[in-house]
Amino acid sequence: MTRRVIGALFILTLLSVFGIGQSAYDAEVSKWRAEYQAKLTSDTGWITLAGLFWLKEGENTVGKGENFDVKLTENFPKEKFGEIDFHDGKATLKVENGVEASSSGVPVSTIELLSGEKGKPTIIEAGSQTFFLIKRENRYGIRLKDKQNPKLKSFAGLHWYPVANKLRVDATFERFDEPKEILVPNVLGGSFKYNSPGLLKFKIGGKEYSLQPVEEEDKLFIIFRDQSSRSETYGAGRFLYADKPVDGKVILDFNKAENPPCAYTPYATCPLPPPQNRLDVEIKAGEKRFDH
Repeated sequence: MTRRVIGALFILTLLSVFGIGQSAYDAEVSKWRAEYQAKLTSDTGWITLAGLFWLKEGENTVGKGENFDVKLTENFPKEKFGEIDFHDGKATLKVENGVEASSSGVPVSTIELLSGEKGKPTIIEAGSQTFFLIKRENRYGIRLKDKQNPKLKSFAGLHWYPVANKLRVDATFERFDEPKEILVPNVLGGSFKYNSPGLLKFKIGGKEYSLQPVEEEDKLFIIFRDQSSRSETYGAGRFLYADKPVDGKVILDFNKAENPPCAYTPYATCPLPPPQNRLDVEIKAGEKRFDH
């Protein structure tokens, strides 16, 4: 974690504890935003993402430089790291002799790479870099992270709207008889399948709107776009998480609306707002556009 982020967390913690110049709600949102930024810039956060490489059938070479299929960063001290043998969805990494690599702290020379579909992925560690297998629809790729990514050093912070109490709204949850499977478009040109439990109905400025959430672990996950995206917020839309309904009610706190990972890196594979979640209203709350 950088000194800049640590300093911001310390100041915001003081504000939340002592209520200096803030209401209790303002302090709670400030604390949430500081924690969000700290996670984003942590050693495993999205700012560390340094590459995404789609695997081809057969041998995929791994190393530093343009001559390799999976390109490690300049922080790798050698040239060739090894190769990934990929056939019919199975990826096996073979590490070059003399290269130090580990997984969960155990040195490896040959290992099958498991994606995170049905559990935790196999994470390969090499110096400041880690990489692992991902699956997106019918494609498999290697996602690379580097905790010494130059983007971390140049990171100057996120931008937020001032907290607006009126944009923490109560929504009525209209549950479907059975959860519906919906297709949500993504930046790869395909779609992700999600289960949606119902609809959220709410008002802003006296006008009624609706959003269709999907289920993500113990939360409602809302992928939405509003008119602020034309000039002030991320153009493709934003994310919002909410607690599951209680007595048919859900709180939508747009002050905690956040950018998708694609706002920070070209190597993410983000979902996009489905048509029913594109709102004809300007919601000036939450996270603004990110300056690269």
